[in-house]
Amino acid sequence: MITLNNVRKEYNSEVAIGPVNLEIPAGGITALVGPNGAGKSTLLTMIGRLLGMDSGDIQVAQYDISTTKSKDLAKVLSILRQENHFITKLTVRQLVGFGRFPYSHGRLTEEDEQIVSRYIDFLHLTELEERYLDQLSGGQRQRAYVAMVLCQETDYVLLDEPLNNLDIAHSVQMMKHLSSAAKEFGRTIIIVLHDINFAAQYSDYICAVKAGKIVEFGTPEEIMRDEILTDIFNTPVQVIQGPNGLIAAYH
Repeated sequence: MITLNNVRKEYNSEVAIGPVNLEIPAGGITALVGPNGAGKSTLLTMIGRLLGMDSGDIQVAQYDISTTKSKDLAKVLSILRQENHFITKLTVRQLVGFGRFPYSHGRLTEEDEQIVSRYIDFLHLTELEERYLDQLSGGQRQRAYVAMVLCQETDYVLLDEPLNNLDIAHSVQMMKHLSSAAKEFGRTIIIVLHDINFAAQYSDYICAVKAGKIVEFGTPEEIMRDEILTDIFNTPVQVIQGPNGLIAAYH
C-alpha cells in the first residue's frame, strides 16, 4: 500500500498541492486522472521522491520515502518520468539493463542478463534489442523505457503519462502490456493518464485530482458517472455503455 498523510507542496500563495490524504491499495493499476494542471504528475513525482514535500509524509510498503536510503527504496519503488534524456547511442538491451543497477551497480551477472531478457521478451522487443534508441519509433522507444522500469523488479511502479506521443493503437498495446505486468508479475502500477476511457478500461482504481486535491477515489464503475466526471473535468460528460465497458462522451 502507498499512503500519503497531509502531503502538501506549495509553489506560491495561489498554487499549491494538497493537503493530500490518500491510500492506494497494493496490486493492480491505479490511474491518476484529472484536467491539465490538476497536480497529477506532481503527486506522482513526490511519491517517487523526485520532488520534495513541504509537509506531510509518504510511505510505500511501510517505507518512509523521506528517510529510507536510496539503495533500499530503489528495490521497492521505480519511476518513469515523461522526460527521458538517455543518450541515443544506447541499444535497447543496454537501456533495459539500467533497470538492474540497484542490484548489479553496472556489472550485470548472468542472472541479471536473464532478467533483462525476460522483460525484453515481455514487451515484444526481442527483434529490436540490438537497435539503437534513435532507430526506434516512438512506440518502440516507449516500450523500451517501460521494460527498463519493469526490469528493476520493484513491487511498486510509477509511470508519468506513458501514453504521451502514442497513437491509439500503440496506446492500447501499452495498456495491455501494463495490465499483464500487474497480473503476471504482481506489480502495483500507478499511472498518470489523460484519457479517462483508458483509465476506465484498464485500471482497477481511479484517483481523480482537481486543483491540487483528491476529489474522488474508487473503482472505474464508481467513478464513471455523468455527474462525477462533469465535476472533475468542468465540462458536460455522458457515460455510455460501450462494447468493452463504460465510455465517457464529452459534449
